Amino acid sequence: MTKRVALITAGGSGMGAAAARRLAADGFLVGVMSASGKGQALGRELGGVGVTGSNQSTQALGELVGLAMARWGRIDVLVNSAGHGPRGPILDISDEDWHRGMDTYLLNVIRATRLVAPMMKAQQGGAIINISSAWAFEPTEQFPTSAVFRAGLAAFTKIFSDTHASFNVRMNNVLPGWIDSLPATDARRQTVPMQRYGKSEEIAATISFLASDGAAYITGQNLRVDGGLTRSV
Repeated sequence: MTKRVALITAGGSGMGAAAARRLAADGFLVGVMSASGKGQALGRELGGVGVTGSNQSTQALGELVGLAMARWGRIDVLVNSAGHGPRGPILDISDEDWHRGMDTYLLNVIRATRLVAPMMKAQQGGAIINISSAWAFEPTEQFPTSAVFRAGLAAFTKIFSDTHASFNVRMNNVLPGWIDSLPATDARRQTVPMQRYGKSEEIAATISFLASDGAAYITGQNLRVDGGLTRSV
């Protein structure tokens, strides 16, 4: 049986690293990239490959894709994680910082998708899973660039899904709320009906499902994993 291959960007820590560990446990061959070098180490620890580089670099993403193709000849799953973009009062954010936010939260997905989608189409199958945010549809002033560009990511995801579903290539977004990879505060915890922070492993389990054959009929969706925090339908 052919082993399936998963690539994880910004996977050196937090939810990205948890996703890499879960997919490796599920039997995927994994390639991991992060700017810190932790992703490269994790990929090798998990028996796969790793690259040190930013998902804001087409060259670094191309290196990850090239390594995977040279070693395994296929890419079945892409998980797009992200770092943290600029924050501040909405009208104080400079043009430069808005562009940084777009690079962090939207173009990170578009760049990587451009590279892997043709391979997935040729295979007649693949799943792209983007770690987004619970605040993509209920924006908060705490995360202005994230909310703005992840709303854009939702639009990109729908258009991509519409144009690639016939090739059995799927794209979905996972929308985490307060997760334990962030500093915990009582004030934030009290806004969550479940009265706790989520675990990175719970996000990884959701990614695992969306990467599985059990999710083969799910595409173009935004799945909230936030303990009941958000309200929109």
